[in-house]
Amino acid sequence: MSTLKIAIQKSGRLNEDSIQILKDAGISIDNGIDQLKAEASNFPLEVLYLRNSDIPQYLIDGVVDIAIVGDNLLVEKGNDIEVIQKLGFSKCKVSVAVPKAFDYKSVQDLNGMRIATSYPKTVLDFFNSKGVTVDIHQISGSVEIAPNIGLADAIVDIVSSGSTLFKNNLKEVEVIFKSEAVLAVSPKVTPESQKIIDTLKFRIESVLRARKSKYILMNVPNDKIEAVGKILPVLRSLTVLPLAQEGWSSVHSVIDKDTFWDVIDQLKEAGAEGILVCPIEKMVL
Repeated sequence: MSTLKIAIQKSGRLNEDSIQILKDAGISIDNGIDQLKAEASNFPLEVLYLRNSDIPQYLIDGVVDIAIVGDNLLVEKGNDIEVIQKLGFSKCKVSVAVPKAFDYKSVQDLNGMRIATSYPKTVLDFFNSKGVTVDIHQISGSVEIAPNIGLADAIVDIVSSGSTLFKNNLKEVEVIFKSEAVLAVSPKVTPESQKIIDTLKFRIESVLRARKSKYILMNVPNDKIEAVGKILPVLRSLTVLPLAQEGWSSVHSVIDKDTFWDVIDQLKEAGAEGILVCPIEKMVL
């Protein structure tokens, strides 16, 4: 069997989250400090730790088969690269920001102005779509300082919490698009590698489903089971087990963690007692 090559960011939060999701998918990676390449001990996978901005080109050239990368980079450098799974972490926005003193009313206010960014293609596409002409100043880092030193009138950069903008006396005025980490595939992947990708994707999907769900158990009077069943979102049907106390059953199901508290309140009103909620490690459908 061939070995699948996957690229991930060599440092930072995206690196940590990428390694974690591979570990949660049951893949053990033997890597040392400052190692730029490592192999999995229990899965046909080789990890390449690369500079984030270089990953789209490695995918295009077929140097790696698959990558965990922010889709903001694919918009900028790899529009033709297929995304097979959104991963739900490293979420951010690619936004336009201006100095706080700027009396901003619409994107037309930026016509003819200087925009500092690390994403020139994204900026050009956005302002062209609005019929606005801007002067792009491409810089590779510390974009947010550009207005303060007179290099630009506004910036386009990644925004997570907004704290960096605040510290540099900037305000967000337009969101170009929202980004998150994705699983992206090279257009040059071989059929043999594709089989391994399908297996990896299946594992990752199981991990992501588990992260979004909780396992719930409760005691319910038998005459209330139907009412409880109408409240609970279920995979196929409720699991119902009789209790030692006559007239009662233990009801098991899976619940979406985002709606957890609302559903719990409804279950209590419907007659459920002794509700127990547990994390799910994997969820295979």
